[in-house]
Amino acid sequence: MIIIGAKGYAIELADILLHNEYKDSIYFYDDINNFDNLLIEEKYKIITSEKDLLAYTNQQKFDFTLGLGNPLLRKKMHDKFIALGGVLQSTISKNANISKLSVNISNGANIFTGAHIANNVKIGKASIVYYNAIITHDCILGDFVEISPGAILLGKCQIGDFTHIGAGAKILPKIKIGKNVIIGAGAVVTKDVPNNQIMVGVPAKSIKLK
Repeated sequence: MIIIGAKGYAIELADILLHNEYKDSIYFYDDINNFDNLLIEEKYKIITSEKDLLAYTNQQKFDFTLGLGNPLLRKKMHDKFIALGGVLQSTISKNANISKLSVNISNGANIFTGAHIANNVKIGKASIVYYNAIITHDCILGDFVEISPGAILLGKCQIGDFTHIGAGAKILPKIKIGKNVIIGAGAVVTKDVPNNQIMVGVPAKSIKLK
């Protein structure tokens, strides 16, 4: 597995793989940051160029997961690594509580320890559901969505692509949130939110267009 990124969030994903007793090799990829040591925990190699990536994968298809938090950057790196022959994989903690009834999780989702996902939930491609987030029944998440730690989505919410729900935020039932929205930490969303908004407060109000 190639984890795209080699900083905090990427290492959290590696920890999920290790706790899930993942048996194959784990590598990190980061061609942006400089590292004094190209090994993490003196064991896991950091690949720093496309040339080295192709050498490690023998120019064959390879599994990858996105160890980056920013939704738009996740999309950019997703497209890049698909073009290089990558196959996007989900990273789902065995200690997440996911309903056995009609949950649809698309490729590339990262779901962390303590997340609770109820029945009839759809989670879009390459989305993040962080520690102790709660997604209740009949919610729909678009692609490249991030649900931060402790956020709560109540029944029948809809969250648009590239939207970030901040830590501890609450989305009330049947609320529709558009694409490319930021919901601030601790906000309580009581009405629908159009595209490209930044929402903060209780109840949440727009502070500016993105």
